[in-house]
Amino acid sequence: MIGIVIVTHGRLGDSLVETAEFILGSRIEAITAVSININEAPDELRGKIVRGIKTVSRKKGTLILTDMFGGTPSNLSYSFLEEGKVEVLSGVNLPILLKAVNSREKMELTKLSEILEIYGKKSISLASGILKGNKRN
Repeated sequence: MIGIVIVTHGRLGDSLVETAEFILGSRIEAITAVSININEAPDELRGKIVRGIKTVSRKKGTLILTDMFGGTPSNLSYSFLEEGKVEVLSGVNLPILLKAVNSREKMELTKLSEILEIYGKKSISLASGILKGNKRN
């Protein structure tokens, strides 16, 4: 199983985990959220991420999901990239998280990360366009 660490501004990651568990109807194994307060020292924040990775670490690697490319959570997380062991995907949303949880036992970390990137982009919809019959890609 691939472990999942959600690194976000504030408590967004905690809310995503809580909501995913509500939808799935059970506690999710090997997942944790790391809340980033930009007023904390960078070394303290890196330490939080290290502890998060250790908490969820499994033989198949760790996926770090961050809220926004270029933000502090993402920038800190990039230093943990390790091919085949730790991957970082920015732009987490609830559909990405649910897909990650439901797919992480079926594939390797690199493949899962690639699929989640595509899936996340497709999970964004403009309701008025759909209601008007516009095709989705």
